[in-house]
Amino acid sequence: MRPCRPATVTGTGDRAVARFTLIANEYAGKDKDTGQTRERAVAIQFTAFRAKAEAIAKNALKGDQLIVDYRVENNDYEKNGETVYGYNFIVEDFAFGAPGKEKRDQFSRAGE
Repeated sequence: MRPCRPATVTGTGDRAVARFTLIANEYAGKDKDTGQTRERAVAIQFTAFRAKAEAIAKNALKGDQLIVDYRVENNDYEKNGETVYGYNFIVEDFAFGAPGKEKRDQFSRAGE
């Protein structure tokens, strides 16, 4: 998955929280006319806490690949007498994957 929006952090240390959006490309069938495989982009918002939040916010740039292990939490609440259903995707662990264009450009400028 690759970030489409940089992480924003609130708090520090044990209270650090980062929220960021990752894009995943999913199989979307085959084109009827050409037979080519189609994909669709799916945006998923994640939340990371503490040191993970700080590391992601400090090091991940738009376009970087992140490999994320996560858990899904129920986020149901009442609004105007009706139940609103939702989910939170909480980062359990992560690893940095391939760098995106912004980071590659940073690396090339640093090497000049």
